[in-house]
Amino acid sequence: MSASAQPQSEMEVEDGTSATSKNVMASSGTVGSVSTSLHPLVIMNISEHWTRIRAQEGAAHQVIGALIGKQKGRNIEIMNSFELVFNVIGGDIVIDRDYYNTKEEQFKQVFSEMDFLGWYTTGDLPDDSDIKIHKQICEINESPVFLKLNPQARHTEQLPVAMYESVIDLVGGEATMLFVELHYTLATEEAERIGVDHVARMSSNDSGESSLVAEHLTAQHSAIKMLHSRVKLVLEYV
Repeated sequence: MSASAQPQSEMEVEDGTSATSKNVMASSGTVGSVSTSLHPLVIMNISEHWTRIRAQEGAAHQVIGALIGKQKGRNIEIMNSFELVFNVIGGDIVIDRDYYNTKEEQFKQVFSEMDFLGWYTTGDLPDDSDIKIHKQICEINESPVFLKLNPQARHTEQLPVAMYESVIDLVGGEATMLFVELHYTLATEEAERIGVDHVARMSSNDSGESSLVAEHLTAQHSAIKMLHSRVKLVLEYV
């Protein structure tokens, strides 16, 4: 499910750029504390969100949203998502909490059994800007998960999706929030798996300008726009 409103500030944040080269990952010996399953619907939602913004703005931009689902003990099932609005203030992304509260209330009316579990964004590896956003999300859920999808990944057969949780570790004598990568499994919903197959087969054309998922979803978006315009034209004559 997607929000219809889009923040103007999205135009100011380019997809895949890092705010800093600072290492935000915990040591390789640190392991995740939860078991995570991810529904393909979530991946499709994020891909559609990113592609729609790219089509609207004419360039790739970072998008942000919320992850919802169920948690039982250390088992997390991420089942759906919705978009979040944000502003860029002093170069930092600030989540619009009022917008989140409104969307969360609407979602609860339809999916009362689901809870807010974390957030998603697009881009490459986690960076310090993700840590800053994650700290804001921790004000909503004290132990959120974080999903990052790279819609422009190329030359890989693996799904371009990584999941993380945060830990507090001592870095230079200071308590510092760092990310730990989580292993996840795809929930076995056959209808969803068929719909997300193209995401796993990432590839680039000869010019290396776009990925298979971007091309596929952009084509879908264009087809829907054309259908809408034709229906509108027909209605004008009815």
